[in-house]
Amino acid sequence: MTSNMCIVLTTVASEDDAETLTGVLLDQRLAACTQQVTVASRFRWDGGVQTENEVLVLVKTATDRVNDTIAAIRDNHKYELPEIISIPVDGGLQAYVDWVVSETRRG
Repeated sequence: MTSNMCIVLTTVASEDDAETLTGVLLDQRLAACTQQVTVASRFRWDGGVQTENEVLVLVKTATDRVNDTIAAIRDNHKYELPEIISIPVDGGLQAYVDWVVSETRRG
């Protein structure tokens, strides 16, 4: 089963950054729901391995809103090269998927 829903992931530097970003996404109806999880990230950057505490933001959105969601994240992100990944949802509780899609429609 293929649904009309995607999860977009990004990481930000702080809870404040996550609150600001998710506020934009919810206000613009680019997200029906967001979740924030504190994570320890290790990555290669500037020729070495970096370790940072970050906030992982999971954004539930409709498939047809993914490009706008990615653009809004990019426009409101502080990182030079932010992690922005879209993962299609291929199943789940249909009533929840329908809710996500309906909440990402313009009022």
